[in-house]
Amino acid sequence: MSETPEGMEPIALAYTDIGRVKDANEDRFLVDKRLRLYVVADGMGGHAAGEVASETAVTEIRRYVQEREALLQEFIRTGEGRDEVLEMLELAVRTAGRAIFEIAQAEPEKRGMGTTVSLLLLTPTRGFIAHVGDSRVYLVRDNEVFQLTEDHSLINELIKRGKLRPEEAATAPYKNAVTRAVGVYADVEVDTLDFEIAPGDDFLLCSDGLTGHLRDDREIAEILKGNDFVAVPKTFVEVANQRGGKDNITSVVVHLGQAEAGHEIALKVNTLRNMPLFQHLSYVELVEVLNIAELQAFKAGEIVFREGDAGDALYLVLEGRIRIEKNGVELALLGPGGHFGEMALMDKTTRSADAVAAYDARVMAVSRRPLFLLMRKDKEIAVKLLWCFVQVLNMRLRNTSADLSAARTENVELQDLLGLEAEADDGDGVEPA
Repeated sequence: MSETPEGMEPIALAYTDIGRVKDANEDRFLVDKRLRLYVVADGMGGHAAGEVASETAVTEIRRYVQEREALLQEFIRTGEGRDEVLEMLELAVRTAGRAIFEIAQAEPEKRGMGTTVSLLLLTPTRGFIAHVGDSRVYLVRDNEVFQLTEDHSLINELIKRGKLRPEEAATAPYKNAVTRAVGVYADVEVDTLDFEIAPGDDFLLCSDGLTGHLRDDREIAEILKGNDFVAVPKTFVEVANQRGGKDNITSVVVHLGQAEAGHEIALKVNTLRNMPLFQHLSYVELVEVLNIAELQAFKAGEIVFREGDAGDALYLVLEGRIRIEKNGVELALLGPGGHFGEMALMDKTTRSADAVAAYDARVMAVSRRPLFLLMRKDKEIAVKLLWCFVQVLNMRLRNTSADLSAARTENVELQDLLGLEAEADDGDGVEPA
């Protein structure tokens, strides 16, 4: 595969342990430095079937990706074909599932066996994830920890439905029950995600034997920061064992070069996060929005849009300055982190003012149609965005009402003042002869 840009060559280390309770280690992992492919699989099933399922999963996934390495090369060379890479990883997991299912059908004692799969593939510019089950992939960036995968578990489903509080999860019954697994049936639904990567990013792939013993996600960053990187995977396992080691424990840690202060990815995410329209979205959901955004560059004096143009996108300023003006009068001057045109996502009315680059500028545009397609695909994002739309409209209505009330008060005061002046004029006048 082609070379990764300087400072972005992944360093990956892994450690697995049987734990303090189980009789066998049914976890398996894969670290393929050439493909930059990393997998954690946590097997389940009696008569050693769990380890058969997890071993089959990592073997089949590696084979499937390796046979389609040309597709990865094409993406790395051109930057095009993100959806094709995601589809390839989804099919890799589903193919592994069929292989496990067929083994179980041929050997009755292994029927019902399955495995979780959490997969990370890194290219020079983007990361790709495929996921089934309750193993996890975390991103640690700028000392913040983000869970990039969603647990397919009974506990998580109860939390999402409001029937269980997160703090009750540790003591809830059936906390190890998964709602999706690879190989139990002939096919499985696979979650996928792709995202930009940056120097300094750290990733943790792990089985629930680790996450079940962590106090919270922040502890992941503390262990990464507080230990020599070579010792980190084993340290994670030791922490889990010290706290009971109730399951097999596996950790795979991947590090990307040196951190860059204030890198653009953080700017884009934080800009979205600070917008009222996106304030309730999780980190992964913000990444989904970033994936449909388009970067645009404007020279000083260049028009972004004019009053009367069709409104079909919102804009977020990454660099430079954008001036909002009407009839030559400046209404606002927006710098990095500023946003404008968001009402275009709610209706199809025309622009009410001009937007002009005051200096050379780069902006991020989010168009209505791709956003609505994302909302149609992801119902949780749709609910959150619609709720945000209602809040924004409510806020604007309140502001408009306050402005009208203030204007009415000023008008009454002006009328009263004019009335007083008129009375004063009448009293001082000279009566006609």
